[in-house]
Amino acid sequence: MRTVLAVDGGNSKTDVALVGKDGRLLAAVRGPTTSHQAVALEVGMARLAGLVAEVVAAAGLSARPDVAVYALAGADQPSDVRILTAALGARAFAARDVLRNDAFGALRAGTDRGWGVILICGAGINAAGVAPDGRTARLAALGNISGDWGGGNDVGWAGLAAAVRARDGRGAATRLAKVVPAHFGLRTPAALTSAMYAGRVGTDRIGELSPVVFAAAGEGDAVARGIVDRLVDENVAMAGAMLRRLRLTRLDPDVVLGGGVFRTRETGFWDRMADGIGAIAPRARLVRLVAPPVAGAALLGLDALLPDLEDAARVELGTTLRAAVGAWDAKVSAT
Repeated sequence: MRTVLAVDGGNSKTDVALVGKDGRLLAAVRGPTTSHQAVALEVGMARLAGLVAEVVAAAGLSARPDVAVYALAGADQPSDVRILTAALGARAFAARDVLRNDAFGALRAGTDRGWGVILICGAGINAAGVAPDGRTARLAALGNISGDWGGGNDVGWAGLAAAVRARDGRGAATRLAKVVPAHFGLRTPAALTSAMYAGRVGTDRIGELSPVVFAAAGEGDAVARGIVDRLVDENVAMAGAMLRRLRLTRLDPDVVLGGGVFRTRETGFWDRMADGIGAIAPRARLVRLVAPPVAGAALLGLDALLPDLEDAARVELGTTLRAAVGAWDAKVSAT
């Protein structure tokens, strides 16, 4: 049996799946982060080895997988790629290794076309794209040092700043002055500032304020609307950069939207997104990512394993695999 080992390695968790060439999910496991940026490289590799051994045993596989695709949130700079390539090659989990930044796994999880653009807006932001001829582009996505703003954390910080400034007189009046501290059971922005300063409220919870800002925007608060509009415009700018660099503006690319922020139902957000991206690439189609990103890593592996597969068969295979991995993900997440 020809198989693909798929790894989606994020900064908080790692999903590992074993897939047959017919798209069947043979086994899957979830474990802690294996990112060399979050833990030491050897620690991450040891964790990954344990997860691979677990998934191989669960599938009853006696031979090495034919292809392994590692879609990793740490494969950022060329130095990262060299380090990870060497470490994975030494482990020899599969006969052939393919290493990609996790953004490309997410893109493949969202489209069967093999090309398009991915926008990721979770705690942070990222963007990447693939052209029909295989050319790729990606943002560095290293935070402030690479010019980034956006994602749930930055929206949360902006909401807190607006609340504080409205109360102390530096900023415009806004509902955020009430609802931001109320989210943490406090009455005033100053009380929240003091609680964060003293460590009673961890700054790692700042992303919790993103839905609070979105809700205020939906209720007509002008300051909150300005924060949400800024986030939309940043996503449109990222999409535009990918579309222009890959010369996709006159084509009909899928623009896949992944990350928790894109789960919002706030209509103003979506209207502005559609208008902004439509002005750059009128035929582009916005696609919300539903399948777990590990499904994209698996599909990239099947693309490598079955390069001559016809389009209809590839779509059918993708549908089968996404459904199976989605059902597994729902079960694991529930427990």
